[in-house]
Parts: sequence; C-alpha cells; structure tokens
Amino acid sequence: MKKISLKVVVLLIGITTISCSNSKMAFNLNEIERSRVLKNAEDYLNESPETVTATNCVRSAGTRHDFYSEGDYWWPDEKNLEGPYIRKDGLTNPANFTSHREALIRFSQISGALASAYILTNDKKYSEKLALHLKAWFVNQDTKMNPNLLYAQAIKGVATGRGIGIIDTVHLVEVTKAIHAIENSSALSKTYLEVIKSWFSNYLHWITTHEYGTAERDNGNNHSVCWTMQVAAFADLIGDEKTMDFCRNFYKNTLLPNQMEKDGSFPLELKRTKPYGYSLFNLDAMTSICQILSTKKDNLFTYTSNDGKNLELGLKFMFPYIENKTDWPFQHDVMYWDEWPVRQSSLLFGGIAYKNKKYIKLWKSLNANFTTPEIVRNMPVRNPILWVLK
Repeated sequence: MKKISLKVVVLLIGITTISCSNSKMAFNLNEIERSRVLKNAEDYLNESPETVTATNCVRSAGTRHDFYSEGDYWWPDEKNLEGPYIRKDGLTNPANFTSHREALIRFSQISGALASAYILTNDKKYSEKLALHLKAWFVNQDTKMNPNLLYAQAIKGVATGRGIGIIDTVHLVEVTKAIHAIENSSALSKTYLEVIKSWFSNYLHWITTHEYGTAERDNGNNHSVCWTMQVAAFADLIGDEKTMDFCRNFYKNTLLPNQMEKDGSFPLELKRTKPYGYSLFNLDAMTSICQILSTKKDNLFTYTSNDGKNLELGLKFMFPYIENKTDWPFQHDVMYWDEWPVRQSSLLFGGIAYKNKKYIKLWKSLNANFTTPEIVRNMPVRNPILWVLK
C-alpha cells in the first residue's frame, strides 16, 4: 500500500528535507540509526529462535503452543493467600509469569534489528537469520505459536484469560514491518511467506471476531488504540484493504474524538496511576496508526474531527512535558517515573508529517538504547527505518 510521499523519499535516499519556519533542516534517518541498528543486529546474529514452546507455566489453561501471560497489577490477597488475586493498579507483581511476553518482545527486537540491518546493507546474512526466527514462530509445527490469545493476562482464581491481554501482541506490529522488509528477498520462499501471512490472517480474524477481541476494541483507552494498531498492521501485511478502511474510520470516528480532550490530552490515561507513561504510550500508538494507514488521499495526520481534535493537538500537548518533564502538572507515575521519556516514535513520525524540526531534534536527543523491561514493553516502535519502508 502506498503511503505519503515523504516516506518514499526516505526509502529512496535515506534523507528527509523538512521546511520549518522558512528554514531547511535535513536529517538522514539511516545514518542516525546505522550504528545502533548494526550493533544490535550483529549481536542478534548469534541468537537462536525461542518461542512460547520454550517455557511453560503450570497455571496456564492452554497448550504448550498457546501464549500465556498474567495480569501485571494482580497480587495475592494478604487476607486470603489461597484465594483469588486482587488488583493494585500500576504496581507490577514480579512473581507473575512473563516468560512468553519476554520471548515475544525478544522476537520483536531481533526481527526489527535484523530487518533494519538488511535495509541498510542488503546483506543476506541478516534476512536469512530473520527468516529462521519467523519460521520458528509461525511455520514449524514443533515451535510455532497458536494464532490466538485465549490465555493472555490471566488472573489466578479469576480468569484463565482476558481480552485485555491482546495488548501483549502489540510487539508483533514491528514483526510485520520486518516481514515487509525481506519479503522480496531470497530468504523466504513463496511457500513460507504464504504460511506466515496465513498465520497473521488467522490471528487477524481471531482478534476481530472473538469476544476477547471485540472487548479489547471497545475497551476505551490505550487498549483500543493498540488493538487498532495491531489490526491495521496485520491487515496491511496481508493486503486486507477492507479492514484497513475500517481502522481508518475507527480512528476518525471513535478513537480520536472519544479519547482526546480539546487540549490534546488523554483523560483516560491521566486518571491512571502512571499518567505520564500511559500518555506517552497512547500518543505513540496513535501516531503509529496514522503512519501505517495514511495515504495521499487520506492522511490521518492532518485529519481533524468535527470538534477540532487532531493528532497534532496531542503532540503539542505532550511536547513541553517530553522536553521538560519537571513541568508535568499531573500526578507522577507510581513506578518508572525516572525512566521516561525515551526516543518516542510520536516525535519522529509527527516531526516528518508536520515538518516540525523541534520534534525531530528532541527525538534525536532522547535515549534510543533503553533497557528497562517496563519501558521496552511500552515501546513497540524501536526501529523506525522499517516504518518508512513503504
């Protein structure tokens, strides 16, 4: 699918020239990312595939091929240790099972780095290594993951799985970008590529029709945004234009008007115990939706709702607090306050879309090598070279 012309320019020459306030600013995304990407890719060349079948939790109601995770903010009840878990919003229980989520994030990190390195160098060692990981997750009968999330974010004594768990596969979005990057290489045969796309087709059907999927779609906060980002990316991979159109309309008619306040803030995120981190996360996810779905004829970056809300308003709201977090007027996050912000993708995508050199400059200045698990988990866009591929 064709995207806005600026992306095509980046793909062809690696340079985007932006006019801002009657001045010119040229930035070379490939050069900015090159050393980081190639270092990560070289490290990942030594990593073997590891899927959900590598670990197991006795509390899972699924099979060894089923993704399983447990709700982050659920803890044993001190008054009834053998009873159902209770919720402590914003406080992560370190004893919960996270191995499958960690394996999926690792897979996403490896995929993004190897595919980006392939774009930069055209060296088949990167695409061939990536193909091994893709086959392990989506093709090989012994190791592949089932295309559903029936057992994600389970709660001991409460639920064997929940629709809210679908957010765990937000890390597959960049995997789809990696597949785009190598699908015309010799690393994946036509047969393997068809099997991989079939997996995503099946998963797309599941998250758009199963009751867990519809519940996540209608959740109302960042979960609805991340559901849409996933659906858009999976539909883009398999060429499902009808579903992509649905996502565009859902963004315009539901996500943007219902989640953004007139000042550009996200009230539902500000109510949480980690309002700063969630606001950044939601803004990144919304800009990612626009990056995936925008076309010359339908540019979501410039779309404005009837009541005057648009994505640029959201960026204008958050920019001062990314630039200087000490000015944040709301509650500080109960955990990981010091670790934010990092190299937020909303600044890059918004900077390109709105030709705003201040956004690009701030993006460049932020940490791109974040390693705190909580931050990594909430940063599904780690390799922006992939996002300007098409």
